[in-house]
Amino acid sequence: MSDALWTVDAMTAAMKAERAGNPVDATGISIDSRSIKPGEAFFAIKGDIHDGHGFVAKALENHAGVAVVAKAKRAEMPAGAPLLIVDDVLEGMTDLARAARLRSPAKVIAVTGSVGKTSTKEALLRALARDGETHASTASFNNHWGVPLSLARLPASARYAIFEIGMNHAGEITPLVNLVRPHVAIITTIEPVHLEFFESIEKIADAKAEIFLGVEPGGAVVLNRDNPQFARLAKHAGAANIAQVISFGEHKSADARLIKLAMQPESSTVEADILGERVTYKLGAPGKHLVMNSLAVLAAAKLAGADLALAALALADLKAAAGRGTRISLELPGGDALLIDESYNANPTSMRAALALLGQSSIGRHGRRIAVLGDMLELGTAAEELHRGLAAAIRENAVDLVFCAGPMMEALWQALPSERRGGYAKTAAALEPDVVAAIREGDAVMIKGSAGSKMAPIVKSLAARYGRDTGRQPARAEG
Repeated sequence: MSDALWTVDAMTAAMKAERAGNPVDATGISIDSRSIKPGEAFFAIKGDIHDGHGFVAKALENHAGVAVVAKAKRAEMPAGAPLLIVDDVLEGMTDLARAARLRSPAKVIAVTGSVGKTSTKEALLRALARDGETHASTASFNNHWGVPLSLARLPASARYAIFEIGMNHAGEITPLVNLVRPHVAIITTIEPVHLEFFESIEKIADAKAEIFLGVEPGGAVVLNRDNPQFARLAKHAGAANIAQVISFGEHKSADARLIKLAMQPESSTVEADILGERVTYKLGAPGKHLVMNSLAVLAAAKLAGADLALAALALADLKAAAGRGTRISLELPGGDALLIDESYNANPTSMRAALALLGQSSIGRHGRRIAVLGDMLELGTAAEELHRGLAAAIRENAVDLVFCAGPMMEALWQALPSERRGGYAKTAAALEPDVVAAIREGDAVMIKGSAGSKMAPIVKSLAARYGRDTGRQPARAEG
């Protein structure tokens, strides 16, 4: 039996492609000529900055088995190159994704929400992989090219498949969920994210509810019972004729309900009722936000027919993904300090969760809890108020010192008492020397901001200077 992900014949038929050269069966799908593996099919996607057609020769040098290219670019390709030629490469990949879904016997789970999509997807990957072959989208591949790419990579042999679906405008989820056609859909929560593009949080809920439109007949949705938008989402689910609406949270009527929680600096111990079945389990990464989403994970696993006991046991292996709570040990001249890397992205909800994580972190005898915060983007006219509002979370979580970077973070800086002010700068780069100079042994330092605020270089600088441990690595998706 062939170990190919796709035969040439199947790819040709799915994409209605024309062949040239001598293409071979594809062991995988890639859009990156630098990381492509021998035998993989290279799709020459045209992005916002680069056109993949300019990298076809490099992909073939790196032993790609075939390149999928646009008809209009055929003449620019190397002579004799193994090609599949289509009208539009992204559309071709989408057609292949549709064929992957059609041939797959897997139970499919889709995840969306204002925050927590990737960590929930990774937890699902851990939980389901104990029960059978599980495929999941890599990293945060959740947009108009990431979802088709992830779906096209779905092996026909997978028992479970998990896809993350994102959006920042209304109408983006519908075509993606119609590709994925999940048996179970999770909405982690609805929060004031992307307010620059929505007039209200209710409109965000409406846009997220588009995920219901692609759920398979007889399928289920899993919703946050503690979120103020629960009733609105449940109404949308009813309008979409969803067979089962399952809730999770601390609410007494939640179907997946938190009963007892003990939080430790690097883990949590949870007792919960999951659709009538009592389970006690350990979660390998810290934070109440992860605990709450683990309820959704176990509910979805049970709905998909997985072994609940195995799924719960697997969550002990969950680790924080890179930039989403990764813990790095810093070796300073006088002793150790802790760096918590939350630099991947930020919004008001995830920022409060990260501050809570900092608040429960252990510090040394003379150590301090230090927050290094960059602007939260895409918040529209509410930005100044939402930044200033973080002052309460800083106080509640006993954060001793705050460094702020960015024009919007100035609102928080002005709201802080003088004893909590560590430093302020217009950019993260300008703030970095002050942060590096301030850290001492025993400190716990958390760094967070939207990707556009460029807080990650401060993490890299501290890790390069003092790092003893690269920290926890994200769970890797199969496929």
